[in-house]
Amino acid sequence: MSIELTDVTFRYPDGSLAVDGVSLRIDAGERVAIVGQNGAGKTTTVKLMNGLLKPTSGVVTVDGIDTRSQTTATTARSVAYVFQNPDDQIFASDVLGELEYMPRYDKWSEEKTRERVTRAVRMSGIGKFLDVNPNDLPFAIKKFVAIGAVLVGEPRYVILDEPTAGLDSRGLALLNRTIGQLQDEGVAVITITHDMRFVADSFHRVVAMAHRQVIADGPVEEVFGQDGTLRDARLQRPEAAQLARDLGLQTTALGIDEIAALIG
Repeated sequence: MSIELTDVTFRYPDGSLAVDGVSLRIDAGERVAIVGQNGAGKTTTVKLMNGLLKPTSGVVTVDGIDTRSQTTATTARSVAYVFQNPDDQIFASDVLGELEYMPRYDKWSEEKTRERVTRAVRMSGIGKFLDVNPNDLPFAIKKFVAIGAVLVGEPRYVILDEPTAGLDSRGLALLNRTIGQLQDEGVAVITITHDMRFVADSFHRVVAMAHRQVIADGPVEEVFGQDGTLRDARLQRPEAAQLARDLGLQTTALGIDEIAALIG
């Protein structure tokens, strides 16, 4: 199972070019970070993956099915999108209602609803807030409500848009735990983010974009070692990797503990 973009171009109705000849494949169970500056084409690319946008030219398939052959709602059941701002996604009057919206809409059985909601609550860590109005929750907790809501549907791919924004260390630990659980279940996790430390710590593959195209695609250590790619995508090397570079260490390590061990 995979998401595949083949020579995909997208133009908005005003004629502006957002994505130009992008080819990309993401397989089930991968952790992939799509990085680059604003305007590079990241957001358009992931919206093409889940059917929010349809390609102007080229082909996007999800598990072999062309996204143009089905509705956005159908594609989004396989490829869930968690927005950067949870207020753009959450609408119910309490957290439990948010989680149960899809089951109620699709008329699931009570047993199936209970099973999937319980799983989503456990994975997103929001069990203490089920009776609370989401508008009364801190921004970081609302992010996990939004994550929990999409996990109820058991998507095969989950897109996280700037997921670390507004999270403290505890929130980041919970996010990483959730990503790990999803990968263990064979779910691909795709993020678009400006947080390079998060990418280095939590993802295995990086797709760097610039000028509406993919300019690099490979293991995290490899891509962050390419000076030209970082320059063209206007990215900063993760702090630990830059420290290693400054110290003249011959390593591709990206973690501060790994660098400290080399120095020691």
